[in-house]
Amino acid sequence: MFGLWRWRHNPLRRGTDLAEAWVALVALILIVVAAPVLGIVAGSLSRDALYRSVAEQHERRHEITATVVRKVAQPPLDPDPETSTARDAHSRVIATWTAPDGSAHRDRVLAGLKTPHAGDTFPLWTDDQGRVVGRPLDRATAATHAVLAGFGAAVVVTGLVEGTRRLVVWRMVKRRYARWDRAWDIAGPDWGRTGTGS
Repeated sequence: MFGLWRWRHNPLRRGTDLAEAWVALVALILIVVAAPVLGIVAGSLSRDALYRSVAEQHERRHEITATVVRKVAQPPLDPDPETSTARDAHSRVIATWTAPDGSAHRDRVLAGLKTPHAGDTFPLWTDDQGRVVGRPLDRATAATHAVLAGFGAAVVVTGLVEGTRRLVVWRMVKRRYARWDRAWDIAGPDWGRTGTGS
């Protein structure tokens, strides 16, 4: 198997060969053991934080029913699917709603209605004071984000370990070449020529 020759006793094996083998072994252990463990830890911590955020958002955000007062003119839809946004699927309207604290509100909002008419109702997410907020994060999305965070952490650790390994080996090879250059300088420009020194 490639690289195992560095571990066997061999009179041609250099000290740097054994050092490279140790560096490779340590890097392999870190990639196989430490990267997944750190990924699991990062994913678990992310999941816990995201689940707390989900619970907090569900506690502070409320789905209420808003009523369309009138439609607001909006720019035409972007025909390019690459640049269109999710907002193109919504209508801009002036709407009224009652907040969870009982206060009445009227403002310009996005409604999930294709052709809104005065009096139409639609769901709207608000905070306790009736300010429009985004839909709260759900647990499935939070779990997906946590898995991605864990996977990303494992990939980053793997990249750092491999990058460090390559840097250490590069430095070892550079020093080896410098020693060879010194050895060639000592041997001199005439080594191997017939009649040298006669």
